[in-house]
Amino acid sequence: MLQIDRATVDTVQEASSGEELLGLVQEAIRLEFSTIPPYLTAMLSLKPGRNREIWWAIHDVVVDEMLHLSIAANLLNALGGRPAIADSGFVPAYPSRLPLGIGTGLVVGLEPFSRDLVRRVFMEIEEPEHPLVFPVAAGLEAELPTFATIGEYYRALSAKLVELGDGVFAGDPARQLVAPKWFPAERLFAISDAASAARALDLIVEEGEGTPTAPVDPDGDVAHYYRFEAVWRGKRLVRDPTSPVGYSFSGPPYPFDPDGVWPMVANQRLTPLDPDTEAWRRAQQFRVIFTRLLTALQRVFDGEPDRLDVAMGVMFELKLAGQVLASQPAAGPGIPNGQTAGPSFQYAIINQ
Repeated sequence: MLQIDRATVDTVQEASSGEELLGLVQEAIRLEFSTIPPYLTAMLSLKPGRNREIWWAIHDVVVDEMLHLSIAANLLNALGGRPAIADSGFVPAYPSRLPLGIGTGLVVGLEPFSRDLVRRVFMEIEEPEHPLVFPVAAGLEAELPTFATIGEYYRALSAKLVELGDGVFAGDPARQLVAPKWFPAERLFAISDAASAARALDLIVEEGEGTPTAPVDPDGDVAHYYRFEAVWRGKRLVRDPTSPVGYSFSGPPYPFDPDGVWPMVANQRLTPLDPDTEAWRRAQQFRVIFTRLLTALQRVFDGEPDRLDVAMGVMFELKLAGQVLASQPAAGPGIPNGQTAGPSFQYAIINQ
């Protein structure tokens, strides 16, 4: 799982003002968004109409990560900062370590879906400090890796904001994003004081990791880590009164058809693609739409929250463009025959 450098957590705990936390909250925004490209790439690699249960499982996590980005941006605005999203340095150059000085050595790339990818990368991103262990159906047993967690960072940040008190929340309330059309009010709300900030940060942790005693968040939804574990094991996690811990991986299957995955180039860059191919044109189109998404989100958190409809529309456009791109044969220097083009999540300087 992700491990934050101790110095980063110490910086949070030693802060004496809200201003000292601004840079760290900006990095939290980058961290939340940086999980979306790898998840979205795996989702786009699933052929239309194939492996739909897995497609939806990943899709729902992507939506939650957009929520977590919005929560972190609300927090930064509440502290009087400004989220920096429409910027070439906002998104990592995959394959890469993720933001916030993560020190486990985990390198995250943009890869087509496989159950190995889910176990090796996605579960490690989301793993709690003390993952709960549930019974599994016969033949699904396997040992999971153990590491540290990013949850400690969010808990330290929450505790520090409570310690500093309501006075550090001097940001413009008009810059807060509340969007019940897209996210329920109990999940995305205005941050105006220490209590609302702590509640928002708790939500991020619980949706990713569950609670210390249950694999679900307060709304009863399976947390990201256990959702990915279910996809990896091929069985849904369900309530089980016969289990000492109340749940087991004994629910309906997550069927997986390997032939339903495009043989996508991992960590696609625009440069190797032949500019005379449809793959290059579609890859460039994807990059431009992605840039429009970052620009739209920047405007949302710069004081135009009503423009979230525009941003979500661009997100939908990005998914459609990615589905077409993933079906295009990739041709260019060093690209083996038989592979298809993958998405490139790079901020584009238009007309350059």
